[in-house]
Amino acid sequence: MTEFVIARAADVGLPVVGTDAVFPVRRVYCIGRNYAAHTVEMGGDPDREEPFFFQKNAENLDPSGVFPYPHQSGDVHHEVEMAVAMAAGGRGLAVEDALDCVFGYALCLDMTRRDVQAKLKKQSRPWEAAKAFEHSAPVGPIHTVAHCGHPARGRITLSVNGTIRQDGDLDQMIWKVPEIIAYLSETFELAGGDVILTGTPSGVGAVERGDLVEIAIAGLGSHRVQVR
Repeated sequence: MTEFVIARAADVGLPVVGTDAVFPVRRVYCIGRNYAAHTVEMGGDPDREEPFFFQKNAENLDPSGVFPYPHQSGDVHHEVEMAVAMAAGGRGLAVEDALDCVFGYALCLDMTRRDVQAKLKKQSRPWEAAKAFEHSAPVGPIHTVAHCGHPARGRITLSVNGTIRQDGDLDQMIWKVPEIIAYLSETFELAGGDVILTGTPSGVGAVERGDLVEIAIAGLGSHRVQVR
């Protein structure tokens, strides 16, 4: 048995619908600007360009239903996304084989310190401080493939205090889930426990302390997050 020189950090586990067992998180990958309208909203070209990715930390995934507003930021934006939980992985996966590696799907938020991100962009610096801060990925329970299949279309929405702000459809993704998995596997060796955030539709905007955010995807139910 390996002896560690300091106390080992606790493993990150996400709840799974229909069981008391949890899904062990290994890594978190996020695709940027994967809905055409959001790409335009953020000043990009909606054509099918080569995808780009950034990462969050496993500990950023937070199923508690509470989002603590981060210090040193005054412009934090919501981005609703579908998360893909991987059961297996590998290198150089073929598009037609990619879905065989999926364990399930979940509702997720990619919370973004937009003021920090804007500053980092101007300085041509990495985005981690804007994207991978503590509690930056509120997440709902995972629905297994046996329960929900492989959602390829269906309404995806986000409301703040009962008012819908984001309203799109999964079929509006520029890069579809099997393509995302295959492309990622060319750069990284994917494995069971990886979680992939698949992008957000247009309508991103700021949240304030006290707001109640509700996200929903057809077939995956809804999830509420209180901003505190």
